Amino acid sequence: MTGSTDSNDTGPYRSYVYAYPHKTAYRPLGEHPSGRPLLSDLWAAEPKDALSLYLHIPFCEVRCGFCNLFTRIGAPDELTTRYLDALDRQATAVRDALGDDGPVRFAAAAFGGGTPTFLTAGELERLCDIAEKRMGAGLGAVPLSVETSPSTATADRLNVLADRGTTRISIGVQSFVDAEARAAVRPQHRSEVEAALGRIRDARIPVLNIDLIYGIEGQTGKSWRTSLDAALAWRPEELYLYPLYVRPLTGLGRLGGAAGGPDTAWDEQRLRLYRTGRDHLLAHGYEQVSMRMFRRADAPRTGPDDHACQTDGMIGLGCGARSYTSSLHYSFDYAVEMREVRGIIDGFTSTEDFSRAEVGRYVDEGEARRRHLLQSLLQADGLRPSEYRGRFGTHPHEDFPEELERFSARGWLDGSAGGGLLRLSPEGLAHSDALGPELFSPAVRAAMAAYEAK
Repeated sequence: MTGSTDSNDTGPYRSYVYAYPHKTAYRPLGEHPSGRPLLSDLWAAEPKDALSLYLHIPFCEVRCGFCNLFTRIGAPDELTTRYLDALDRQATAVRDALGDDGPVRFAAAAFGGGTPTFLTAGELERLCDIAEKRMGAGLGAVPLSVETSPSTATADRLNVLADRGTTRISIGVQSFVDAEARAAVRPQHRSEVEAALGRIRDARIPVLNIDLIYGIEGQTGKSWRTSLDAALAWRPEELYLYPLYVRPLTGLGRLGGAAGGPDTAWDEQRLRLYRTGRDHLLAHGYEQVSMRMFRRADAPRTGPDDHACQTDGMIGLGCGARSYTSSLHYSFDYAVEMREVRGIIDGFTSTEDFSRAEVGRYVDEGEARRRHLLQSLLQADGLRPSEYRGRFGTHPHEDFPEELERFSARGWLDGSAGGGLLRLSPEGLAHSDALGPELFSPAVRAAMAAYEAK
């Protein structure tokens, strides 16, 4: 699932903030006074000894009712082949742009989507080759996270991923209750989910993550615990608990769900289910890493928390992938509506010259400070002001006095944290999706407000 603004701008569920600036603040760089920058110029002065690599596969067998990810249903006329061909060309251009004036090393890699395992086993081999042979990322030597779905987690695909060094597999289950899956417009049966989890465990990939959603129509505390216990039976190393959002142009959005103003009853239901899920996992030996992420206390650490690769030095390949330098975040165009998505993918597959950035947003030092504070504060470990001062020369309270005072007054900051640590309280973590958007700058808010969904 990905971030989006929500119609409720006063409640606890305003926006899932996993990256900043938000993608709806991006604009075509050809409209910028300096034009579309060369990737070689963007990356010339960037540290390149601990890069992250993300490859996006924008295909799914079906589109879930809540999904606003950049993805399309199906891939007719050998589209996956043409997409991988374009991905290969893009990887070659990006690797050339990184240059050879110093070491280029990758510290983490991820395949997301869409559904990467929509690809056949042979196509997954090629995807791994693009990462390794074109980009130089040794997948067997770095943490590699891959997303999958119950219907595409087949033994042959999982064996390829295991053989190529995958350390983490993340499966979107959302609910083990068939009626709730149908309500979320996710056609699946629990028997299929359980069979897929069995195949994943048979593949012996070190870390299994299971995604679950709360706030589905008809979901109760009892049915939510049914899903939690069904997931816990597999002893997953990680669990993500997501609140349901209904966003424009999604299946649920077209059905008219949760449209309009604040829905206090729904907010209360989601908060209640969140607390039930949090407490249930904590009681079963899991540690809370963020509002959404829970890790089994004895689980191996296989990469960055949240697996979001949101730090500077992120290289994204493919439609739907974003790249981050210290001065510019960039990507290809973004859309949700199927016709628009198909057009963007067709444009990508026909592109020959990948030497310039297409769409993005420049990040000045003020935005970098907001980004650092936001992304650190939304993690349960919090932010050490000494690290902030070491980077920016100031204290967070000097740069964001009003915001931090407001958060403290609401009880969202942990007043007992020692050493000056800025850390969210349990109530603050519960309200992460309200706290995060309050740290957006006026300029980013204005750009997001002006964005026309497509």
